[in-house]
Amino acid sequence: MNYAHDTSAPVEKSRAEIERLVVKHGAGQFMSAYDHARGLAQVGWTMHGRMVRLSIPLPLRDEEQFKHRRTAYGFSWRELPKEKQIQRWEQACRSRWRAILLIVKAKFEAVDAGVSTFEHEFLANTVMADGATIGEWIQPQLEAMYASGRMPALLPGMGETTR
Repeated sequence: MNYAHDTSAPVEKSRAEIERLVVKHGAGQFMSAYDHARGLAQVGWTMHGRMVRLSIPLPLRDEEQFKHRRTAYGFSWRELPKEKQIQRWEQACRSRWRAILLIVKAKFEAVDAGVSTFEHEFLANTVMADGATIGEWIQPQLEAMYASGRMPALLPGMGETTR
């Protein structure tokens, strides 16, 4: 079962709580956006001389999980009325936004408690000069390294390194 699977907190409230949280911790700018057609939401802010962006996958309205439910005995599927499909999708979106709020709260709590640093907690979400996050940039390199067992070059043009 998903976190906050039965929350009644509207998406707007969760988004506003995220904004209040990052502003409380010193954010100079804040943005949020969503694209339901692509199933993506983003929140971002500037803090400590860095830009941070979290990309949040959102459920798509036409996913099978919102369209059908098992019958009473679980042997077959029944299509739900459109209104019920929309309600289930909206509930999944509310749950997803509450989960993101929880993650951001936990990261700031770790920083506040002194068990981590801002840079460590938000490293993968730090935006680079080309607009990509460090996590987006490093992920394919990490996969290639694990697949090949070889480290990428430390300096451009120097070739791969070995361990």
